[in-house]
Amino acid sequence: MPYFVYRITETPIRRLQKLEQYDAFREASYQAKKLRTEQQVESAGDAPSTIKVIFAETELHAEDLLNQVREAAAGPGDD
Repeated sequence: MPYFVYRITETPIRRLQKLEQYDAFREASYQAKKLRTEQQVESAGDAPSTIKVIFAETELHAEDLLNQVREAAAGPGDD
């Protein structure tokens, strides 16, 4: 299964933009870190976005996983 690199923009609406696809996690992770670094330098007035790596069977499956709402993990004292 491939690793997908996505740019996620939340405003004005949530938008997923597939940037890259890799067979190995190391390559996908390296590219995501590189894009995050470049984004910090260039994002003076742009809408905030997030770069994520997702492991999925297909592009459609990756987008489905990225759109799922995940509950926060219970922390110490959360009974």
